[in-house]
Amino acid sequence: MELSPRDRTLTLIGILLAMFLGALDQTIVSTALPKIVEDLQGLSRYAWVATTYLLASTVLVPVYGKLSDMYSKKAIELVAVSLFLLGSFLCGLAGEFGNLPLLGDGMNQLIIFRAIQGLGGAGLFSMAFIVIADLYPPRERGKYQGLVGATFGIASVIGPWIGGLLTDYGSNIIPGIAGWRWVFYVNVPFGALALWFIINKMPPLLPKGKRQALNIPSVLLLMGAVVPFVLVLQLDKTKYPWGGTFTLAMFAVSAVLLVLYIIVSLRAKNPILDLSLFKNRVFTTANLSSFFLGAGFLGLIIFLPLFVVNVIGVSATKAGVSLIPLSLGVVSGAIASGQLVSRIGKYKWLMLLGGFVLLLGIFLLSRMTVDITYGRVVLYMVICGLGIGPSLPLYTLAIQNAVDGRKVGQATSASQFFRQIGSTVGAALLGTVLASSLSASFNSANLPGSGGSFGGGESRLASTGGANVATGIKAQFDEQYTLIEKALKENDPAAKESLLANEFTPPAIKQMLSDSAASSPDFFGQISAAVENSDEAALKAALAQSPMPSFAQEQVITGAKSVFGDANATTSFLADLKTQFESFGLLQSDTSAPAANIDEQLAAIKTQLDQQAATITETVTKTIKEAFTKGITSIYKYLIAIVAIGIVATFFIPELELRKTNAPVAMEV
Repeated sequence: MELSPRDRTLTLIGILLAMFLGALDQTIVSTALPKIVEDLQGLSRYAWVATTYLLASTVLVPVYGKLSDMYSKKAIELVAVSLFLLGSFLCGLAGEFGNLPLLGDGMNQLIIFRAIQGLGGAGLFSMAFIVIADLYPPRERGKYQGLVGATFGIASVIGPWIGGLLTDYGSNIIPGIAGWRWVFYVNVPFGALALWFIINKMPPLLPKGKRQALNIPSVLLLMGAVVPFVLVLQLDKTKYPWGGTFTLAMFAVSAVLLVLYIIVSLRAKNPILDLSLFKNRVFTTANLSSFFLGAGFLGLIIFLPLFVVNVIGVSATKAGVSLIPLSLGVVSGAIASGQLVSRIGKYKWLMLLGGFVLLLGIFLLSRMTVDITYGRVVLYMVICGLGIGPSLPLYTLAIQNAVDGRKVGQATSASQFFRQIGSTVGAALLGTVLASSLSASFNSANLPGSGGSFGGGESRLASTGGANVATGIKAQFDEQYTLIEKALKENDPAAKESLLANEFTPPAIKQMLSDSAASSPDFFGQISAAVENSDEAALKAALAQSPMPSFAQEQVITGAKSVFGDANATTSFLADLKTQFESFGLLQSDTSAPAANIDEQLAAIKTQLDQQAATITETVTKTIKEAFTKGITSIYKYLIAIVAIGIVATFFIPELELRKTNAPVAMEV
């Protein structure tokens, strides 16, 4: 039965609302997660909230595609939305009734319920493209699939804002219900509206051709191959390294099951994914491009907030909002490319144009410096978004246009599947690159706290960016001052021993606490003599005997070597060094005259410690900014290569005229 334009529009509204649920969930939940794990006391299981959703949503994508070729698309869409809403509602209830049999505590409940959400979420995206393919012929399809990209972009823009708003103020909606629970409950009204449109306005959209029984072994084998592969990519590589036994074993299991899947699928009459589709050059090359472009897209999404927070200084709360320019670029690019392709009937030149614009944006990001302005980064984000926009609808459109209309469901879901797998692989590999780069930078700079003193270790700094380093440093020196008070006022032996063993305790304080009345060595005189004589060995020996912090010693050695043999430069360097020594309380003059009374003495010590904390904070902050700039720009250099491969693959996609009918015509290209 031919649908009226009005019925098509109402159906389109319903599936876009359903897809909006899934897109919104991806951003809104991440904003609320810190508060969620705090309430449910599940910090150690933090990552599993996202991992279980990703696993379920990735594994089920091919299943939805295949089922849409066999059964009513309306029925499948209803199942997807219903599962997603059920999972959302249960997530909102996680932990409300304490520990539950089989499910465990609130955090375990949330992880399980997120998996149920993922089972439905897998269908929200793929079914949007599949239903549009049934409603409109390829020539008209582009402008409507562009709306899918726009919907995704809008959800990305408002998701972090809504998530923060509900987390902070949602408890005022109904007293006694934590604000973060509304992050999940908010899906219910949107979902109810989507269900109303689907139930009342969407036609059955029955499959074309003869129905065959689905080959279940192929389903189980494909799922079995995907689960360990995606899971091992998501696990913390500090605990499960790439070359570790567990990681290699999981990859091996995945590879074996994939080979078995291929063998079974080649012999089966109706496998989960018809391997004959790979004979189609459009299908194969477009999916190859989507794999690499998916990695490029997620790389931008993940690492840009880290840069604007840790280098530019945008607050963590505003980090999600900082992606708005990128999302607006995606929305504009998706809508514009969809409209253009529907008008001209050609898609390849738009794919290539989008790819080169994205490549330009990533190239500009790879050249960012520590002192770059936020406005410049915003411009680069918009350029990247305009380049990404066409990739969302056009590669799927090219595949749908080239395959047998009776296989459009599994072909469409395969497109989403390969893009999602590419994103997962890219995020895992690039995350390892960043962590390694940061660790190397912190260690080479002898960053205070790289082993845990202030920042909590490289892994902590890699994940938080050292956003709390200044506070941590101040807390350490405040704690030191408390010990000094105990040692001087209360003559506490434990406090005294701790201070004498601490390399950051100023020598003036150590001399006060020392039983010996001997004066401290003239460290500055020894170091000055070594610099004036250009004697690196003597310089290192003098510094090694001083109580100067190790990271500052390395800086002195590097600076001194640059002035060896230059009398004027040496004089200037030693003058600056003297000022630095004074800030750390390393000159003899700092210890020669005791204060008139203990309170004055403590006040002077407090001032000295605050100055030392400020000096170290400045050094640490500068090092962190430089490390993140180096690490993230190196990631974008990798992304240039990744996106370039996607563009090269796009060159080999055959250009086909977009069909003006949805007739089930078999096409082998």
